[in-house]
Amino acid sequence: MSSPSASAPLPVVLDTNVVLDLLVFDDPHVRPLARALSAGEVTAWADAETLKELELVLAYPSFALDEAARRELQERYQRLVCMAPGDTGTPPSPLPRCRDRDDQKFLVLAARVGASWLVSKDKRVLALAGHKQVPFDILTSRQMAERLLQRER
Repeated sequence: MSSPSASAPLPVVLDTNVVLDLLVFDDPHVRPLARALSAGEVTAWADAETLKELELVLAYPSFALDEAARRELQERYQRLVCMAPGDTGTPPSPLPRCRDRDDQKFLVLAARVGASWLVSKDKRVLALAGHKQVPFDILTSRQMAERLLQRER
C-alpha cells in the first residue's frame, strides 16, 4: 500500500467501534489518533451511512445515554471528520464482499475517499486485511497506534 508523506494529512476511515473507543471509552490505543486528529496529521472521513450507524449504536440501551448526550457525541464526531462527497458517478473499484454486509459501507467509504487506512475492531473486516482487491490497509486500533507513533519519529 502507498504511504503518504509524513507532512500530508493521512486519510483514514474508522469503524463505529473505533469511534466509540475514541468518544466514549477513551481507549488508550486510540489516544494517538485523537492527538493526530487534533494536530491535523490525520483526516478521518465519514458519510451519511456511517454517521447513521453511529447514531443508531449510541441509542442502544446499554449506553444509557439520553438524547442530549447522544446528540453531543454525534456533533463532536462530526467536528472531527470530513464528510465524503456523495456518489461521484465514477464506478467504485471492485472490493471484496465483507461477510458482515453492515460493514461493507466502511470498505466502500475507504475506497471512495482514497483512505490509507481503515481502522476496525470487527473480525470480519480485519479478515480482509491484505486482500489483493483492497487498496488500503485494514488495521486494528493497536496497529494504528503503532503506525502513528512511527510517523512521529
